[in-house]
Amino acid sequence: MVEANLEYDVVVVGAGPTGENAAARAVAAGLSAVVVEAELLGGECSFWACMPSKALLRSGQALAAARRVGGAREAVRPEQLNTRAVLERRDAFAEYWEDTAQVDWAQHAGVEVLRGRGRVVGERELSVSGAEGTTRLRARQAVVLCAGSVSSKPPIPGLDEVETWSSREGTSAQEVPRSLAVLGAGVVGVELAQAWARLGSAVTLIDTEARPLSGMEEFAGDLVAEGLRADGVTLHMEADLRRVSAGDAGLVLEFADGMTVRPQHLMVATGRRAATDDLGVDTVGLEAGKPLQVDDHGLVRGVPGNWLYAAGDVTDQTKLTHQGKYAARIVADVIAARANGTEVTDAPAWSHYTTTANQHAVPQVVFSDPEVARVGRTASQARQEGYRVRTVELDIQVAGAVLHADGYRGRAAIVVDEDRRVLLGAAFVGQDVAELVHAGTIAVTGEVPLDRLWHAVPVFPTISEVWLRLLESYGL
Repeated sequence: MVEANLEYDVVVVGAGPTGENAAARAVAAGLSAVVVEAELLGGECSFWACMPSKALLRSGQALAAARRVGGAREAVRPEQLNTRAVLERRDAFAEYWEDTAQVDWAQHAGVEVLRGRGRVVGERELSVSGAEGTTRLRARQAVVLCAGSVSSKPPIPGLDEVETWSSREGTSAQEVPRSLAVLGAGVVGVELAQAWARLGSAVTLIDTEARPLSGMEEFAGDLVAEGLRADGVTLHMEADLRRVSAGDAGLVLEFADGMTVRPQHLMVATGRRAATDDLGVDTVGLEAGKPLQVDDHGLVRGVPGNWLYAAGDVTDQTKLTHQGKYAARIVADVIAARANGTEVTDAPAWSHYTTTANQHAVPQVVFSDPEVARVGRTASQARQEGYRVRTVELDIQVAGAVLHADGYRGRAAIVVDEDRRVLLGAAFVGQDVAELVHAGTIAVTGEVPLDRLWHAVPVFPTISEVWLRLLESYGL
């Protein structure tokens, strides 16, 4: 059955957090909006990524934290996690993979919901294929593509011939695997390797780099590697995986140095790519399968007419949920302004109409144990961009930390633009350092002069005292 055309001011393809934000903010600005979703409203983050992965990790982190504090350590009985309770808690945070609550939220926000797979078929025109047939949509103002990303696999012989886990299976498995190999020691690989190891799986983490989290500060990868090994994870770094094949009781992983690993399951966590294969972008002159290049207002480059926007993982911007939501809010503001006759293409950096933070002040947390929290540029990135930088790096040895956990281990660093004496980046590694990063994000985003930042007195005794120690080490 083919329905008659439906018209809305804004049509959003993809109802993950990014798409939800774009649609809801457009409605709040007085526009009509519909979100098109082929799977569950709430997307990858709600059901297979952010929420279930952090729920899997949290129980182990709480137990480990108790063991690091005298008095609590002696009271921890039994010493192992209750696997069924951990998985049940994870399932609850994933809403048991049912999206009624998300649909209710969308309807309450005034956003229409259309189930099906949306494809661009022309300027402001989409076709949505669903269980009940095909619907044609027309956007009076704009189309916003928020289709997210999909897992990608490296070209390793045999890898496409065996059954592997992606991050979806890694966050939703209902049984603890006897053994698990994780290919890729980035954020997803590190987090899920630790989560399943703490639940009793024999985990092997494999990567071609010298340390986990290779794109971050070296001390971050080193301290996280220590934490993984302490939880029983076997690390094979600088590894050359030559072949994957099926074995009698799982898989066989063969390496160039002659080593063989035989896990029950293999999770591939080597990255994700923009989900543009079947989005219809080729009908407007773009290349399917490639990330959408967007300008600072979220407009897709190479498409005339100022009607096609994109935000989140489907673009060439940072692939982080919070940055996707940020970009979505700005896209909605741009669309609303243009609908009201206001042109914003000359809007300055840091305005309501530009995604400036995506280039200069992206925060990120790795919810491993120890945690990694960072924002902005690393020292090497800053130098490559032409800044004259100075770095300060020190152990987190403050009263708040030693009270927080016996034998607390952590490290912190800042990257300073010496010409302006403002922060370009900050990084922290240690238990519960995630709560430090927003202060760094404010300092980087606001370009707060170090002489003024020195007057932001940290509360005693908290781990935030490390901010004072960093500034003192700089010379203030």
